[in-house]
Amino acid sequence: MNLQIFGTRKCHETRRAEMFFKERRIPYQFIDLAEKGISQGELRSVQASIPLDQLIDTEGKEYERRNLKYLRFDKEKTLLNYPLLLKTPVVRDGNRATVGYCSDVWKEWIQADQKRTE
Repeated sequence: MNLQIFGTRKCHETRRAEMFFKERRIPYQFIDLAEKGISQGELRSVQASIPLDQLIDTEGKEYERRNLKYLRFDKEKTLLNYPLLLKTPVVRDGNRATVGYCSDVWKEWIQADQKRTE
């Protein structure tokens, strides 16, 4: 597995996702969206599993601050420029991705990965 967790240190769900993988001793790379954004390639990889509409946190402070509720905007470009608009955590393993805390899906990933290595 080559896991990446995109989120912020303040996000409760992101911390839960990190704990999920730590408890299972599965290495991951944490990308703090408050410090560094998501790259275009990473976003497109996530987008293969999750539509852009589902990645935007329409309930978050950043969405309100940018007044995006009433504007038309390029979703991909906006997410690249303002990564705090992403719902968190975004967990990516290659072309597989989830948004939010999805322990059942991650367990399936782990089982599938274990079967491949046996």
